[in-house]
Order: sequence, then C-alpha cells, then structure tokens
Amino acid sequence: MPKGVIVAAVLILAVMIAAKDGRLPRKAGLTASCVVAQQETDGGQLVACRAGALEGRPDLSHRSCVAAGATGTYAYWRCPTAQAAGP
Repeated sequence: MPKGVIVAAVLILAVMIAAKDGRLPRKAGLTASCVVAQQETDGGQLVACRAGALEGRPDLSHRSCVAAGATGTYAYWRCPTAQAAGP
C-alpha cells in the first residue's frame, strides 16, 4: 500500500515539474511560442510567433516590436533589439 502511494506521489510531482517548466504545454501547442526567424545585421530580429490552443498570438508591441505581417499560422514581428527566447 505505501509503495503505491509513493509511486503516485512521484508521478504527480513529475507532471507538476514538467508543467511548471513550460516546455510541455508549448510542445503540445497549448501555449503560444516565438522563435527568431532571421537575425539582421543591425542587431534587430525578425521573430515568428505561433498561437497556442489556450491563448492567441503573442503581442510583442510592448517590447518595441512592430508587426510585420502574418502567413499561415505565424505572425511576424520586426524587433529592433535581440529578444529573449520563450513565449
């Protein structure tokens, strides 16, 4: 009996850690994600963002980025400075 409880607790802890990290929901397409599509010579970047099932496309305007259009499932942003990876 105690062995089963310990195994269940370890499994629950593993799922909680994976969800907290953020990679699992991003890989499953639940949350939005952005990647650098092109690095420009002046230090700027073209960033491609994809919407998640639980949230829409990210708005990077608060990071001084300007919308550069959308194609298919990606929205493109032109950012004057390097952006950190992540959602």
